[in-house]
This record gives sequence, C-alpha cells and structure tokens, in this order.
Amino acid sequence: MSQSPKLVTIFGGSGFVGRYIARRMAKEGWRVRVAVRRPNEAIFVRPYGVVGQVEPVLANIRDDASVRKAIAGADAVVNCVGILQESGRQSFEAVQAEGAGRIARIAREEGVGQLVHISAIGADASSKSGYARSKAEGEASVLAAYPKAVILRPSILFGDEDEFFNRFATMARLSPVIPVVGSNTRFQPVYVDDVAHAAVKGVLGQAKAGIYELGGPDVETFDQLITRLLKVIRRSRVKAPVPFWLASIKGKVLDLAQKLTGGLFTNTILTADQVELLKSDNVVSEGARGFRELEIAPSPMASVLDKYLYRHRPYGQYTELTESSRDISA
Repeated sequence: MSQSPKLVTIFGGSGFVGRYIARRMAKEGWRVRVAVRRPNEAIFVRPYGVVGQVEPVLANIRDDASVRKAIAGADAVVNCVGILQESGRQSFEAVQAEGAGRIARIAREEGVGQLVHISAIGADASSKSGYARSKAEGEASVLAAYPKAVILRPSILFGDEDEFFNRFATMARLSPVIPVVGSNTRFQPVYVDDVAHAAVKGVLGQAKAGIYELGGPDVETFDQLITRLLKVIRRSRVKAPVPFWLASIKGKVLDLAQKLTGGLFTNTILTADQVELLKSDNVVSEGARGFRELEIAPSPMASVLDKYLYRHRPYGQYTELTESSRDISA
C-alpha cells in the first residue's frame, strides 16, 4: 500500500511569506493546510497543487481550540503570522508573543514532527519597540514549548507582493518628494522565496534546530535603497530625510487618530513603533547562522526587482521599448 502524502499546516499561509512556502511544499508533494482567519479570501492558494492538495481552513491563533483543530493530524507546522501595526485585538502581544507560543505548545501536544517559526531580525526583549519585544517574546515561548524548532529571522522582504518597494514605488508615482525616515539605517533585503526555501528545509528536517538570521547579499542604507528603487522605475524624485523626532511626532498623531476613531482609521502610514525600529540597523548579526549553513545562495536585488517593479515605470512594460526607440531617433 502506498503511504498518503504528509501534511503541513501553515498559519498565515496566504500571506506574503506563507504563500511562497505553501507553493514550495505543494511541489514537494505534501498536503498543505493553509490556516487563516478568512479562508474565503485565501481561495487563490488552491491552484498551488492538484485538486484538494492545498486547502485554506479557518484558524485564529488567539484561540486554543481553533489552533488545535488546524494542527490536528499535521506532520509539520509553520507559523508565518505577523503584523506591522496593531489594530483592535490584533496586538503585538496577542499575535507575535502569545500566538506564537500557543502554536508551539499545541504542536508539541499534538506530536508534530517539525516546527518552523518566522520571526524577524531585530527581535529583542529589551527593545523600546513593541514589535521587536513581541518577536523576542514569541521566540522564547516557541523554544520553551518546542526546543527543536527552527526559527528564521529575515531582514526586510522583497518580492512581487512586498510592502516595501511597492509602497515607495507607488509613492514615487504620485508625489515628487519621497520622505525617508532613518536615511542612514542599514538593511539587508532578502528575497521572499529564499526565505520560503529555508522554511521548507526546516519542515523537511534538513536544517538543525535553532535560530537563523536571513539577509540577502546586498547591504544598503534606506537612502540607497530608495535611490536603487528610483533607478529601477525610471523616475526622478526628491528624497527628503525626516529626522526621528519629527517622524515620531507624526507617528504618535496617526496612532492617536486610530485610537480616537475606534478603528475606523487604521494607521498604515507610519506608527511611532515603526519609527523606533528604524533607529536600528536591520542586518544579519556577526557570527549568526544563516543561508550559508542552510546551503542556500540568496538572490541579489538586481536579479529580481526589475521583474515586478516595471509596472511602476512611466510606460509600464513598454518603458524599455520606448527608451530604445528614443535612442534610435536620437
């Protein structure tokens, strides 16, 4: 008799990182359970595999019963759930600290063979940033409940659906000025599919337990990243450095607006917590385990950005053709 395919539950499997992991796990022949709060909005993951191989299911990581039901019968679990700003019950503490610990604890109780947890570079229990503290608390809870877990800490992610380059590219299309908070802060952008590759290695037992910091081959300041972006999208814009004190005031005002409107307005522009994060470099720590130990060659930005940012160019996919015709006429 042939064995049935193994099953992996991916919490947040329809999100930016999760969908890439789901696609890779389907190619590995696994059944994939995509655990999300709104399954009807995650139907797009089904074509990642054959009929019935990839299925979205309802799960709320703030609830034990919901998490247990999503994990039941799984051979491996991946937690990709994370938030950049708080809103209502979706607080850093509830999602990134308590939620992460809940998934790890129930995974252990259910006898899950492998657990991969997606955290972030900069996780620090003593940080002034609630985001960074909750990430560190989540890691500690995961390791306390499931010591053999694989924890991945990526730097800022780039890829088709990213919220970094796409956000600033959209801004460049609409405004002649791009505000830059923390222009000298260094980042080590990492391609989302490389992080998914690392997660899959964790699921397959091809990575030793512990923490891995994942950064791409390029280390650049925020200012340099915006310069690179503008070159890719063929737009000339003024970069306006914003001092931290001014950015912090703006973030606090926007945070207050969210609170006073009872959630009718969600601050996706700039939060005071994000300003705090921007005060620290977001690069791989010296001596940290990373892609080298996982035997993965990370993709440079130059090999990926053109493939999806072309839509932000003045003539979109026809920009290069337009430029070529200008060169000929000249």
